[in-house]
Amino acid sequence: MPQTAYQTIVTDLDDGVFTITLNRPDALNTIVPPMPEEFEQAMAVASRDEDVRIVVVRGAGRSFCAGYDFGEGFHHWDEALTSDGRWDPAKDAAWATNRFTSPHQQFFSMWRSPKPVIAQVHGGCVGGGSDNALSADIIIASEDAVIGTPYSRMWGAYLTGMWIYRLGLAEAKWRALTGEPFTGREAADIGLINQAVPFDRLEDTVAQVASKLKTIPWSQLAAQKMVVNHAYEQMGLGAVQTLGPIMDGIMRNTPDARTWIDTAEQQGVRRAVADRDGPFGDYSQAPPDRRPNPDHVIEL
Repeated sequence: MPQTAYQTIVTDLDDGVFTITLNRPDALNTIVPPMPEEFEQAMAVASRDEDVRIVVVRGAGRSFCAGYDFGEGFHHWDEALTSDGRWDPAKDAAWATNRFTSPHQQFFSMWRSPKPVIAQVHGGCVGGGSDNALSADIIIASEDAVIGTPYSRMWGAYLTGMWIYRLGLAEAKWRALTGEPFTGREAADIGLINQAVPFDRLEDTVAQVASKLKTIPWSQLAAQKMVVNHAYEQMGLGAVQTLGPIMDGIMRNTPDARTWIDTAEQQGVRRAVADRDGPFGDYSQAPPDRRPNPDHVIEL
């Protein structure tokens, strides 16, 4: 497989396992252009290559993905979201619901790929990063990972809908209204993800699962994935993924949201998230035992 030069990701093929590593470690792998496009391109390569049996998605550094980067007021998306310097709701909605332009739909290419995708989650897996991880077929996390949607409180709405489809009604409604996160251990115990292990066993556990899957004929894996995906698609997944991004755009542009993002832009992200999460005492405002271990780092 020819190597492709990417700006925000790194890919590697080893004995049938194609690894996509989000590679903005200094920024906790937050999402900026062209990461979604590069991710979709890498998934297309993996989906077409007969040498690829399994795809693994992970993040470099100390975080899987801390969501969308809003530290500069989200202006890196202005071309898609604004007209004459002002938010254009119709333009936003058209862009965010278009499979070929929507960032979350570009990450959702892992759902559409016929190849099984394993998300290897550690550190922070929040906001849009959690929407992406939960789109994988199998999710294995370190026990101290933090998985949540702080945008439930301010400046966003569910994008892929996978938080809803992977949880029962009681938990889905609770998390949607409070934004409270799970640790990796809690997420596995409640069934949001498949498995949680100590960080020092994470990479080996993912490798073991991939090795088992490789013993199954590729066509069998593709058929089983198609059947399960189709069942959930018949339960309204597409409709949720249309409504969610439209509501996300609206929630980013309410008076409260504009005040909050102005705080992030003018006083820093730390101040904005402290205002948002302080009353709940979680995410960056959590005590040490509810935060990922900063020494748990994925090296390239």
